[in-house]
Amino acid sequence: MPEVESVADWMVAKGITLAGLIEATGLDARVVEAIACCRYTPSPSQRQRIAAALGVSAEQVAWGHKTEVTHLHGHGPQFGRTP
Repeated sequence: MPEVESVADWMVAKGITLAGLIEATGLDARVVEAIACCRYTPSPSQRQRIAAALGVSAEQVAWGHKTEVTHLHGHGPQFGRTP
């Protein structure tokens, strides 16, 4: 079974900086930073580009959010009470 690590962990293991990953993938800098910080779940094509730049397969990368996404009902707390 292949080793599964986050993008940030693979970057450390491979000695790749954020700037280097951005350049190697050709993706928008904000998107790559959000993926590396686990704030954004990438599309399948973005996953392939990130994995290729890291020199691993997409199955070896733990994709997704670091913190659980919570859903608010209504318009959110800025508009008063949330049910």
